[in-house]
Amino acid sequence: MLKFFAPTYVISGFVAVLVGYTSAAAIVFQAAAAGGATPDIIASWMWALGLGMGISGIGLSLFYRVPIIIAWSTPGAALLVTSLPGIPMGDAVGAFLFSSLLLTLFGVTGWFEKIMKIIPMPLASAMLAGVLVRFGLDIFVAMESRFALIALMLVVYLAGRRFSPRYAIPATFLAGVLMATAEGRMGALSLDFALTLPVFTLPSFSLSTLIGVGLPLFIVTMASQNIPGVAVLRAHGYQTPASPLIAWAGAIGLPLAPFGGYAFNLAAITAALCMGDTVHSDRDKRYPAAVWAGLFYMLLGLFGALVAGVLGMFPADLIMGIAGLALLGTIGNSLAAAVTDEDSREAAFLTFLVTASGMSLLSIGAPFWGLVIGLTAHHLLRFRPLGDIRALFYRGPKA
Repeated sequence: MLKFFAPTYVISGFVAVLVGYTSAAAIVFQAAAAGGATPDIIASWMWALGLGMGISGIGLSLFYRVPIIIAWSTPGAALLVTSLPGIPMGDAVGAFLFSSLLLTLFGVTGWFEKIMKIIPMPLASAMLAGVLVRFGLDIFVAMESRFALIALMLVVYLAGRRFSPRYAIPATFLAGVLMATAEGRMGALSLDFALTLPVFTLPSFSLSTLIGVGLPLFIVTMASQNIPGVAVLRAHGYQTPASPLIAWAGAIGLPLAPFGGYAFNLAAITAALCMGDTVHSDRDKRYPAAVWAGLFYMLLGLFGALVAGVLGMFPADLIMGIAGLALLGTIGNSLAAAVTDEDSREAAFLTFLVTASGMSLLSIGAPFWGLVIGLTAHHLLRFRPLGDIRALFYRGPKA
C-alpha cells in the first residue's frame, strides 16, 4: 500500500486534475450559468461532477488495474452553453438523464461501435467543430478590449505547446492570472471551506429538449470523448473492454444528473498523463496515478463551493481566453477530421455551418439540425441511381 504514495503517482494524478480543471472548469461554469443556475446550483454541479469522476475512476482503476480516468464531457459543456439558454433547469436535467441513459444502454448492449457507423465520423467531427468554434473566436473578441492579457496568454500557450505541451494550459492560466492581477482586474477571493451541499433539481421531460439537447449531448460525448478515450487506452497497450467502461460512465450520470452531473465519459488527454513511462516503467503498475486523480476529483467535488468561490474571482475575458485556448486543439482536430474524406467534405461542411450558426428551429437547437442536414446531404450526394442503372446494361466495349 505504501507504493501508492510514491511521488510519481501523486504528482501525475494531481497534474491530470489540474489540467482538467484549468482547461475546462470555466466552460462547465458557463454551461451551468447558461441554464440559469444560481451559485448554490453551480456548486452542486461541481459536487456531482467531482464525486462522479472520482468514485467511478477509482473503482474502475482498481477493478481493472489500469489507469482509467472518468471525466466530464468538455465538448458537452460547450454544447450546453449554446443550447441551454431559455430552457428550464428541470428540462435540462431531463436531457442529462436521457443522454446518460443512452450512454449506459449503448455500453451495456455493446452498440458503442455500431452507432458510430450510422453517423459518419466526418459529420460527427463537423458538428463538434461547429459547437466549439465560438470559443476559439471568443479569444480574439476578448483581445479587442484586453489586448495585453490575451496576447500574453497566446504567447505563453504557443511557447508551452512548443516546449512542454503537457503544461501549456496550466502555464497559460497562471500567466493570465498574473497579468489580470497586475491590471487590478481580479475579483475578491471568496474562501468557503464548508462541505458542498448538493441541490436536487426535479427532472422534467420536454420532447424538444430531449431531441435538441439530450441527443446531441449523447452524440458529442460518444464521438468526441469516448472514442478518443478508448484510443488512448489502446495506444498505451491496454486492452480493457470498452463497452463496460462506457456503461459505467453513463450509469454514474443517472443518480447524479439531478444534482448537476450532466455527462461522464472516458478521459483522453488527462488519462494519458497517468499512462506514460514517467509514471512507471511497467504499464501494469501505473494505475495508482489514476486512483490519486480520482481522490483529488473527490476532494474538489466535496469542496465545490470553495472551487466556485475561487473561480468566481476571475474576469470574464480571462475565462474566455483560457477556454478558447484549451479547445484550440480539439477544434483543429475536429475540422481536420471533418474534411479529410473528400466524398464527405461538402456534407461535413454543411454540418459545421448549420451548427456554428446557432440556428433554432421548432425549439430544437443547431447541433441536431446540423446533423440532420449533414446526413441528408451525405446520402444524397452519394446516391447515384442513374449510374447504377447504366452499369446494369453497359459492360464496356468488347475486346
